[in-house]
Amino acid sequence: MRLQGSRVSACSLWRFSKSSRLLVAAATAFSLSAPALAQSQEDAARSFSSSGLWASEIRDYASKSLNNEQGLSVAAVPLNGPGIDQYVNADQLMNPGSIMKLVTTYAALELLGPNHHWNTDFLTDGQMVGDTLEGNLYVRFGGDPKLTLERLWGTLRELKDMGINRISGDLVLDGSYFQVDGGFPHFEDNGNNPYAPFLVEPSAYLTNLNLLHFQVRADERGTQAWTTPNLGEVTIDNRVTAVPEGPCPSRRDFKWQPVFHDDQRVTVQVTGELPQGCRTTTYMSLLPHDHYAASTIRTVLSEMGIIVSGGDRFEQTPEDLRLVMRTTSPDLVTMVRDINKWSSNVMARQMLLAIGAEVRQDSDNDDRVAGIRAIYDWLEQKGINTAGMVIDNGSGLTRHGRITARQGARILQHAWESRYASDLMASLPIIAMDGTMARRLRNTGMDGEGRIKTGTLADVRSIAGFARDENNTTWAIVGMVNNSPAWNGRAVLDRVLHSLHYRPPTGTAVSRADSASTSIQ
Repeated sequence: MRLQGSRVSACSLWRFSKSSRLLVAAATAFSLSAPALAQSQEDAARSFSSSGLWASEIRDYASKSLNNEQGLSVAAVPLNGPGIDQYVNADQLMNPGSIMKLVTTYAALELLGPNHHWNTDFLTDGQMVGDTLEGNLYVRFGGDPKLTLERLWGTLRELKDMGINRISGDLVLDGSYFQVDGGFPHFEDNGNNPYAPFLVEPSAYLTNLNLLHFQVRADERGTQAWTTPNLGEVTIDNRVTAVPEGPCPSRRDFKWQPVFHDDQRVTVQVTGELPQGCRTTTYMSLLPHDHYAASTIRTVLSEMGIIVSGGDRFEQTPEDLRLVMRTTSPDLVTMVRDINKWSSNVMARQMLLAIGAEVRQDSDNDDRVAGIRAIYDWLEQKGINTAGMVIDNGSGLTRHGRITARQGARILQHAWESRYASDLMASLPIIAMDGTMARRLRNTGMDGEGRIKTGTLADVRSIAGFARDENNTTWAIVGMVNNSPAWNGRAVLDRVLHSLHYRPPTGTAVSRADSASTSIQ
């Protein structure tokens, strides 16, 4: 008989610690000397003690660091080797921040499939006559989370290759793919920058993440400023002064101030000092989705020498149009990687809407609500208790999101067994190497020893993913700090990962190879 396994019940451990006869049998089987037997008993006691104390030590450390006994919630579960489940305030509902993206992306992999794609179609109601498209050019958006400027350029280039230099009609954009009833829940941001990239909301019109990339460079001529894409509605008032060569300053040394005009144009004033040979950049979202998409498409066409004679219209596409071109997104696995490696809020929110659009019922009028319902149903079918869980928008960019560490760990346990486990794991930042974990736990010997999604909000720090200990056991780990302030929560969570790697709570097990021999493990 062999008592083997990665987890051992408390009852088995008690029997081991109390039964001198078992220890004697083990000593006899292996001809242990009295000192060796004593040492084995001491090692076993130490192992059992440390396994029981791991969660307690983490709780004590967090309590002192945060000055709050309830500020940290942790769940750590071994997946493929020896270890004992560890929980600290694990049933306490916490704001998870961006680790909620793990729920959304895992759900998308299973509900939409890893090879799911999004199409953006270009259609016309006219004919090509010579170098002119006689008619309107329609753009039917499909909710693509990442319709980039490069992909637009490659697709619209086909018109130029067909010999088209002019479109006689209008540019008509159809953003009806998503159904949204009354907009999205408002996020109260305290960063004093409503134009920040992480605040971009989802939209069927989403193009190039709705961002403008501003750059200023200094050289012997002075300073030059430009934006990509170069939209006609946006003007730069460049007040940056060129100074002699020197260290390149931080982006924080420059002030970018947009001024909005009544004709929907924007002037962006930038001030600061820039040494020769240096440049500074920033990203901002300044235009509504529909107008940004229309202006970007017009700009790309214009740079190719294709002029659109008509105006812009925003309406649904008629059924009897002719397809001219189509751009198809990378597969969902690629999107999931972008979302989790770099914590893209708008792409995650777009993914939630895509789930909702896919499962939408006749009675549904909001794809966000339909997507959330689909994820709850999916989780409950897996036997996961969703009581108290609040998904809200799928990205974690919310003050209302809630989940417990135990719920998060259970989800990760199912993800570990999923057909798409490798796709989800490959999307997570690698400790001390890339993504949002690139600068964390460096010089600790833990490079590459885990794939961890991170989360950051005011008063929130969080981690979730898969971490490997020194015994090569992989753990599902979820840790959340909800505390005011939470600035030192990152150090607390790094301590959790460090301790789990170097001092894993493996406990003690008794193993019997056969009836004639017994071993202590």
